[in-house]
Amino acid sequence: MSLATNQNSENQPDLNKRNAKSLAMVGFVVVAMVGLAYASVPLYDLFCKVTGFGGTTQIAQSGATTIVDGHEVKVRFNSHINPELNWSFYPVTEPVTLMPGEQVKAIFRATNLSDEHLTGTSTFNVTPQKAGPYFMKMECFCFTEQPLAPGESVDMPVVFYLDPEIASDKNTIKIDEVVLSYTFFKVLES
Repeated sequence: MSLATNQNSENQPDLNKRNAKSLAMVGFVVVAMVGLAYASVPLYDLFCKVTGFGGTTQIAQSGATTIVDGHEVKVRFNSHINPELNWSFYPVTEPVTLMPGEQVKAIFRATNLSDEHLTGTSTFNVTPQKAGPYFMKMECFCFTEQPLAPGESVDMPVVFYLDPEIASDKNTIKIDEVVLSYTFFKVLES
């Protein structure tokens, strides 16, 4: 018995080291997973903006340098409101037909239907999703939060064009209609 007890006491420091090492590894994995959970939304947003994934549009600093004649694309506008935001929101501009590279200005109107000041923010996408990397916004109400006083209405512009490359990419050459969609959400007070 004393030999077994002696062997157990000799193995105890090794067991303690292994347990400490395992605990440190598990702790690192937990901290890494929590960090990734917090970073996942901004990283996914950045990924979508860079690649156009999920129909995310691009931001352009200037207009296109060429217009592709003979490749008409119809752009329709769509709007939604989250039920928590008591607003009316709709496109004023009718669907437009444009050539890739042609700059267009569309107007959306929002009205605060409540009796309190409300601030909204919008998300956006285009369908078909593969058109996202070619949908270039130069100006958009979606870049900032929109505060509205009770009963106030505002016309909000979006200035955009389709990158001329949409007409030569084998994956998008047959696109003849694109839908630009916005959904407004209430900004939560902090």
